Amino acid sequence: MTIKDMTAPTNLTGHMLIAMPGMGDPRFEHSVILLCDHSDEGAMGLIINKSSDDLDMPTLLSQLSIDVKDDFEKHPVHFGGPVEMGRGFVLHSPDYKSLVTTLEVRDDIHMTATQDILEDLGKGEGPEKWMMALGYAGWGAGQLEGEIAENGWLICDAVPSIVFDLPDVAKWEAALETLGVGALALSAEGGRA
Repeated sequence: MTIKDMTAPTNLTGHMLIAMPGMGDPRFEHSVILLCDHSDEGAMGLIINKSSDDLDMPTLLSQLSIDVKDDFEKHPVHFGGPVEMGRGFVLHSPDYKSLVTTLEVRDDIHMTATQDILEDLGKGEGPEKWMMALGYAGWGAGQLEGEIAENGWLICDAVPSIVFDLPDVAKWEAALETLGVGALALSAEGGRA
């Protein structure tokens, strides 16, 4: 979707939301959210660029009594959003399918929210690319559409390299660049022509 296309598609599943400057809620300031599900009933997404300062994957897996290989890297655990912050979600490449359930967000980004993926990650048998988030961002029917109409969010296609490969501090500007927009060009005040 380009910045010129001001009509949002009916279903934004698999797109990213980019918080506009001046976002009123500090939890979402400079956030990039991957929408995992969007319908007439509401939306659910994960913030992909805010990691926890005090929780990493080895610590989380230890708290869940999941064994970890000695060479397991200290991947961060992300703040996925303010809803159900004790619930975990793993965004990952499509090379992994849970025995229980895996949601295909896009053909190149999947999500699994069951403990078996954490056990497989601990054993080194999980997906090649992944990120862990606790909590999620949720919207009721029509709520997200209202926030978009009020210029709270820009919308772009999800890009796996932004989700999985970039450091968190670079994701917001990289998402903006997919629209051809520089951060300095954005205003905290929205408008309509």
